[in-house]
Amino acid sequence: MLDFFSQPDQWLPLVFAALMGLSILIYVILDGYDLGVGILFAMSEQQEKDVMIASIGPFWDANETWLVLAVGLLLIAFPIANGMILEALYIPVALMLLGLILRGVAFEFRAKVPDLYKDLWNQAFFMGSLLTSLCQGYMLGLYIMGLEYKVETILFASLTSICLTLGYVFIGASWLIMKTEGVLQMKAVKWAQGSLSFIVIGILAVSTASPLVSDRIFSKWFTLPEIIFLAPLPLFSSLLIFGLWNLLKSLPQENDRWCWGPFVGAVGLFTLSFIGIAYSFYPYIVPEKLTIYECASAPESLMVILIGTLLVLPAILGYTFYSYKVFFGKTRELRYD
Repeated sequence: MLDFFSQPDQWLPLVFAALMGLSILIYVILDGYDLGVGILFAMSEQQEKDVMIASIGPFWDANETWLVLAVGLLLIAFPIANGMILEALYIPVALMLLGLILRGVAFEFRAKVPDLYKDLWNQAFFMGSLLTSLCQGYMLGLYIMGLEYKVETILFASLTSICLTLGYVFIGASWLIMKTEGVLQMKAVKWAQGSLSFIVIGILAVSTASPLVSDRIFSKWFTLPEIIFLAPLPLFSSLLIFGLWNLLKSLPQENDRWCWGPFVGAVGLFTLSFIGIAYSFYPYIVPEKLTIYECASAPESLMVILIGTLLVLPAILGYTFYSYKVFFGKTRELRYD
């Protein structure tokens, strides 16, 4: 152990890969639910939209901080990988940013314009949320397939694009189950039930494609003793899906019991899926091309960056926990001054 920590060129890349992975996971969970809420705009009434916006209003802008942190860590700690990944994903990244900008503008303008134009900005918020989600799913699919543009990789990326978007719909609906009441909550239960099956399809698609793309991943998944380490992930995922399906059939319950259950279950599914992807591709940061050790910045630079990161990260975590604590509980109808 002491020998390991005496070699900063070995442990510093691992630390930064873990920090970057943690930032991505937190972003996918936190911004995932508010993207899902935005997509669900297409199936809600005007008064319901106001409540939905109020449920994410205190959080949605800060949720994107985690994406900025993840991209910043990639750029500074793994600059070569950053160039290769963004070069391959230039168009979907640009479209994703367009979607994020459209969401931000629509969020602010819908609260200020007369009712006559409010529906226009509601549609813009929906379109921005949908575009962002589809682009993120497309990028995930291309990443899994080795960042190569072929017919089969584009088809797979299109499938993951749809599945991740519906995964966001599920976690968004789960958020609304936890944060709302009455008719909107009952609608959210139906939305969650409808999208849960697509999460299963997405997990199965990624799980099927990954070992077929890479002999190394196939070996990590289906040889001993590696298969023993991986076995808990599909087992826990199956149990979570089974539990969620049965829980959703019983909601809403008296006194709103277990209203938080679907959201916690969704967080668990996203986390297990992320762990599976991270386990499969480690130590590669660009699949089958670059490892985290080959493309990391100099240890001296990483050490300086680590100090700054350890100062910034607690501040972001503290603000996040504080904001969720302050706005804990059910969301009421939004009122404009």
